[in-house]
Amino acid sequence: MTFPQNTPSIDQLINLPAGEIAQLPVELLAALQREIDAAAKQMKAVTARFSTALEVRYAARAAEARRACGKDTGTVRLVDGDFTVVADLPKRVEWDQAKLAAMVERIRAAGEDPAEYVEISFKVPERAYVAWPEAIRQGFEPARTVKTGTLKIDLLPQEDRA
Repeated sequence: MTFPQNTPSIDQLINLPAGEIAQLPVELLAALQREIDAAAKQMKAVTARFSTALEVRYAARAAEARRACGKDTGTVRLVDGDFTVVADLPKRVEWDQAKLAAMVERIRAAGEDPAEYVEISFKVPERAYVAWPEAIRQGFEPARTVKTGTLKIDLLPQEDRA
């Protein structure tokens, strides 16, 4: 399908009011959505390639700078020409939940308050909750808050509908 000459490009969409975009024909909205999805995939690939190139160029120097500071993670600054390169390697700590639960029980058994050492939180998987008997669910209901995520709308041609 061809569109009029004044059809906005994805570069122009950023400056158009949402109400104006919403008034475009559905066929044009679907075409723009496909174009935006393709551009997003391309940008994701370009970003990954560029990040890899920066790692190739700076990762070894950043690791050496971290070692010189006596740290394995964190931020270091390098100089490259007229630029300061900020290389941040975040620390991601994961805790074994079963082992932590055992430690909490040992602390509690020793007469201490585990809350002084660990943060304790409770979660209920939604699939488990909906499978519970009604009487059990009612007891948990006051502790449950349901929030929604962001609405996602896809425009699919009639033949693509399932």
